Amino acid sequence: MHSKSFLRKKFYNIRKRKYFEIESTFFNPLLKLIKKGKKKKLKIALYHPINYEVNVLKILEKIKNIESMILLPVLIGKVMKFSLWKRNQPLVINKFGVLEPALVNNKCYLPDIILVPLLAFDNNNYRLGYGKGYYDKYICMNKKKKFVTVGIAFSFQKYNKIPIKNFDAKLDYVLSEKGLKK
Repeated sequence: MHSKSFLRKKFYNIRKRKYFEIESTFFNPLLKLIKKGKKKKLKIALYHPINYEVNVLKILEKIKNIESMILLPVLIGKVMKFSLWKRNQPLVINKFGVLEPALVNNKCYLPDIILVPLLAFDNNNYRLGYGKGYYDKYICMNKKKKFVTVGIAFSFQKYNKIPIKNFDAKLDYVLSEKGLKK
């Protein structure tokens, strides 16, 4: 079995080579899930795409008629939380070069749905991230809370079996251009 470090390099290079721009229809299977579990005002956590990640900002075209709050991750020390973000609101660059909202009054929200970036995923819905563990820590620390995690990927990012540790969080779903997999 390959190490996580080896797999990170491998899948980053694959994603860079095979990246393609998605259409907003990519998110249609996810919209069915969102509408099915719809609460009054749904809190949807996105990420600002970097390094050839699937452009989840395209979902904004699809959910404009759904009453929702859009959240983006923010780093507060060694912890990731989610802050409110409105389209076209200015973003700041964090210590990893990722865009995030400027925290106002330290107000953070618990999402109903979290769209999770990844480098690779496997048949059991485990993901390989960048290695800092921010999403895994957030999911594990809040696992008693009710939210749905959806890994967002291209189908070519699938790997047989990601090596996992105790703190690695399993995703509820993975969405690729081939559909939504539970």
